[in-house]
Amino acid sequence: MALAIPGLHHVTAISGAAQDNVDFFTGTMHQRLVKKTVNFDAPDTYHLYYGNDAAEPGTILTFFPFKDAGPGRAGPGMASAYAYAVPRGMFETWTARHPDAPVQDRFGDRVLILRDPDGAPVELVETDRASDAPLDGFHSVTLWVDDIAPTRTVLVDHFGYADAGHEARDGTERLRLRAPGDARGTVVDILRTDTAQPARQGKGTIHHVAFRAHDDTEQLDWREKLQAAGLGVTEVRDRQYFNAIYFREPGGVLFEIATDPPGFATDEDPAHLGEALKLPPQYEAQRDKIERLLPPLAVR
Repeated sequence: MALAIPGLHHVTAISGAAQDNVDFFTGTMHQRLVKKTVNFDAPDTYHLYYGNDAAEPGTILTFFPFKDAGPGRAGPGMASAYAYAVPRGMFETWTARHPDAPVQDRFGDRVLILRDPDGAPVELVETDRASDAPLDGFHSVTLWVDDIAPTRTVLVDHFGYADAGHEARDGTERLRLRAPGDARGTVVDILRTDTAQPARQGKGTIHHVAFRAHDDTEQLDWREKLQAAGLGVTEVRDRQYFNAIYFREPGGVLFEIATDPPGFATDEDPAHLGEALKLPPQYEAQRDKIERLLPPLAVR
């Protein structure tokens, strides 16, 4: 069987103050804080993971909170938005809670656009999926590029996505692609605009988009395939809860392919995910120092 991406694994973004981020995503967005750890490259900074109660791939949104970070600006070469799936019958509940938030029509679906504490869009797309949860993981991610075609080639010719729609209005073009199957987060939109300011990484922007590999063997197959296509793929990196490889697609967006295992319950009981600070092994000897530097967090 040919390799095909089943959907999104996680999305990683940059935020401002950690407590504001926790309050919004565990409160307003009804997500569970499933892991409280640190940035592998800056252990004096949190890495916070949110997801559904089971911390399943396709529901995970992560943040690097930098209290003093300057505001970022989405633009070409960056993922500009992620969208959650709102189960059937719950969209009106969300619009009633947020009557001032705009609602758009996109490919025949209603899209409610909220803003997180840093002003970043948090999109909610009405879907036909049935669930008792207020949100059912990811629906999609939007990639903003200068030229749609090269990014489409990676997703269609290499990842196995298929064209699923095209819209153009008011100087904005949006191509929709869909992965095969019924996993969460199967949709990718590629966005191009007639005018755009240069992108700037900072709080309120997305750092990278991670796609799923079922296991380590499949991930290595992806690495070999992408290298053969001339894409500069990193070595496999141990991220404690998954293994990861990274590359930039032709439009400039940073892509990751992350493994489903071992998952977020590898070092915590599933009933107590996100309660304790978990450190990568290389930083455990510095725990006392790291805990003094990190601000306390409360999940209300």
